[in-house]
Amino acid sequence: MKIDLESYSLKELKKIRGDVEKAISSFEQRKLAEARSELSAKASELGYSLDDLLGAVATRKRTPAKPKYRHPAEPELTWTGRGRAPLWMVELESNGKSRSELLIAN
Repeated sequence: MKIDLESYSLKELKKIRGDVEKAISSFEQRKLAEARSELSAKASELGYSLDDLLGAVATRKRTPAKPKYRHPAEPELTWTGRGRAPLWMVELESNGKSRSELLIAN
């Protein structure tokens, strides 16, 4: 099937393009839903859920990092050692303190 695209205006061609993109997306979604349905039915036949077979990924929560360094005079000032050093750490280091002196003992 050959369509004479030269006879259409720009506006008509853009409309056709939009309609084609929608049709493709709709087709892909239908095929994906059919595939999921078939796989789910086969998994059920075998006594499993689709998640069981695919090993559904559990989301893990990140726990906040524990402080690694503490300001000697102001113990409420701490730093995990990740990211940019806080100003108090930069200031102490410029005054001759080393990071090893500021480590929190575990």
